[in-house]
Amino acid sequence: MQIAILLYDRFTALDAIGPYETLVRLPDAELVFVAEESGPVRTDTGALAMVADRTLAEVPHPDLVVVPGGPGQTSQMENEVLLDWLRAVDATSTWTTSVCTGSLLLARAGLLKGRRATSHWLALDFLAGLGVESTGERVVFDGKYVTAAGVSSGIDMGLALVGRIAGDEHAQAVQLLTEYDPQPPYDAGSPAKAPAHLVEEFRGKSRFILT
Repeated sequence: MQIAILLYDRFTALDAIGPYETLVRLPDAELVFVAEESGPVRTDTGALAMVADRTLAEVPHPDLVVVPGGPGQTSQMENEVLLDWLRAVDATSTWTTSVCTGSLLLARAGLLKGRRATSHWLALDFLAGLGVESTGERVVFDGKYVTAAGVSSGIDMGLALVGRIAGDEHAQAVQLLTEYDPQPPYDAGSPAKAPAHLVEEFRGKSRFILT
């Protein structure tokens, strides 16, 4: 199974690394990082780069596609090279997936129209505006399309996919070996739980945070 994780300038690192840490443990997985051009691709902080070993053109038929989000997603919304690649690989993929605002790219490519999908909580209205049935759920399956909410939810999505592809016991083994047992020091990981003033502060800044 070939798994392609898309990289582009100013993507969010954990959006790509979370699914990587789970999906790479699938039996017979061949995982590749791809971008328009091979070489280092900087994340949204600028402090970290990941290496794309192959170009989009070199990976025409992956079985599973992962599209991360991040502030750089906005400038990719009109990148026809990337959007055409998403449409082309989706035609033969078994699974087409995204994390965070990566779902906006799938939607912009026309792949999520009329489907249920999720994204970062600050981007849910944007997603709905692209003809998607937007939901705040953490991981959403709609046929072969799997979308995850913000950043850390990519780990959950990866585990859920491992379970679908290789069975529950294999997924449980991956969870155990990665010691994924979240016990956060705060219970503020969603707008339903966080202090109201923080939620409103970031809603007011969403236009700047997402670009």
